[in-house]
Amino acid sequence: MAAASATWAFQAQESRARPGGGLEALRLRGLGPVTMDSFFGCELSGQARSYTFKVEEDDNTEHVLALTMLCLTEDAKEECNIVEVVARNSDNEEIAVPVANLKLSCQPMLSLGDFLLQPPVTFRLKSGSGPVHVSGRHQIVSMEDSDLSEEDESEDRDPELLPILPAKKRQGRS
Repeated sequence: MAAASATWAFQAQESRARPGGGLEALRLRGLGPVTMDSFFGCELSGQARSYTFKVEEDDNTEHVLALTMLCLTEDAKEECNIVEVVARNSDNEEIAVPVANLKLSCQPMLSLGDFLLQPPVTFRLKSGSGPVHVSGRHQIVSMEDSDLSEEDESEDRDPELLPILPAKKRQGRS
């Protein structure tokens, strides 16, 4: 439980340290502002070897899961714990990619920054018995504000700079 608490504290610090989180690139491409940013977490173990993150589809929003950290909890055994992500590629084919190989004595935690995934996505404990805590942020991007004009965008990005005036000369005191 202490490892999970440390993970949440680290995530809170990371999201404050980087304004806009991992969606800054999406925002610059004109996809709209982030309307919701909530924490995500699940635990993979011998009893629950997989977890699927799904969202309800909405026409005006895009959901992104920004995976930030995977860590073994204090109850983990000294063994290799391989976690893989199962998702669909652009051809709608299911692919599985190992993202972490955790071992209590040498690598109990892995920070992924913001590894962006499109739901639905499944996390699977491929080998080992865990428990492995998977954490990140569920971000919902509103598509409604993506029709900003060029003028509005330039105002938001480049604040108007005031000209620098020369300093006035002081007259000597008598």
